[in-house]
Amino acid sequence: MENHQTPAMDEDVVIVASTRVMCEGSGGALGHPRTYLDMGSDSSVTCKYCDRVFKLDPKAAPGGHH
Repeated sequence: MENHQTPAMDEDVVIVASTRVMCEGSGGALGHPRTYLDMGSDSSVTCKYCDRVFKLDPKAAPGGHH
Protein backbone atom coordinates (compact mmCIF):
# COMPACT_ATOMS: atom_id res chain seq x y z
CA MET A 1 0.00 0.00 0.00
CA GLU A 2 1.41 3.39 -0.98
CA ASN A 3 1.51 6.27 1.44
CA HIS A 4 0.62 9.51 -0.35
CA GLN A 5 1.25 12.64 1.68
CA THR A 6 -0.34 15.88 0.66
CA PRO A 7 1.47 19.16 1.30
CA ALA A 8 -0.02 21.10 4.20
CA MET A 9 -2.81 22.98 2.46
CA ASP A 10 -4.59 23.86 5.71
CA GLU A 11 -1.68 26.07 6.79
CA ASP A 12 -3.06 29.13 8.56
CA VAL A 13 -1.88 32.02 6.36
CA VAL A 14 -2.87 35.64 6.94
CA ILE A 15 -2.18 38.30 4.28
CA VAL A 16 -1.21 41.57 5.97
CA ALA A 17 -0.39 45.15 4.91
CA SER A 18 2.37 45.70 7.48
CA THR A 19 5.72 44.07 8.24
CA ARG A 20 4.85 44.25 11.96
CA VAL A 21 1.96 42.08 13.11
CA MET A 22 0.32 40.80 16.29
CA CYS A 23 -0.81 37.22 16.89
CA GLU A 24 -3.07 36.05 19.73
CA GLY A 25 -3.57 32.54 18.47
CA SER A 26 -7.07 31.21 18.20
CA GLY A 27 -9.46 29.25 20.31
CA GLY A 28 -10.29 31.83 22.97
CA ALA A 29 -8.84 30.74 26.32
CA LEU A 30 -6.93 28.02 24.50
CA GLY A 31 -5.01 30.60 22.47
CA HIS A 32 -1.54 31.83 23.34
CA PRO A 33 -0.08 35.06 24.75
CA ARG A 34 -0.28 38.12 22.51
CA THR A 35 2.91 38.13 20.45
CA TYR A 36 4.27 40.88 18.24
CA LEU A 37 6.20 39.76 15.18
CA ASP A 38 8.44 41.73 12.81
CA MET A 39 9.24 40.47 9.32
CA GLY A 40 12.37 42.59 9.04
CA SER A 41 13.46 42.48 5.39
CA ASP A 42 11.50 39.28 4.71
CA SER A 43 8.00 39.12 3.23
CA SER A 44 6.60 36.69 5.82
CA VAL A 45 6.91 35.66 9.46
CA THR A 46 5.70 32.61 11.39
CA CYS A 47 4.32 32.69 14.93
CA LYS A 48 6.46 30.54 17.22
CA TYR A 49 3.42 29.48 19.25
CA CYS A 50 0.78 28.50 16.70
CA ASP A 51 2.72 28.36 13.41
CA ARG A 52 0.33 30.88 11.81
CA VAL A 53 2.08 32.45 8.82
CA PHE A 54 1.74 36.18 8.14
CA LYS A 55 2.57 37.15 4.54
CA LEU A 56 3.01 40.71 3.36
CA ASP A 57 0.53 41.75 0.68
CA PRO A 58 2.59 42.49 -2.43
CA LYS A 59 0.38 45.55 -3.00
CA ALA A 60 1.15 46.97 0.48
CA ALA A 61 2.60 50.47 0.65
CA PRO A 62 6.35 50.69 1.34
CA GLY A 63 6.96 50.76 5.09
CA GLY A 64 3.70 48.90 5.55
CA HIS A 65 2.58 50.74 8.68
CA HIS A 66 -1.02 51.92 8.94
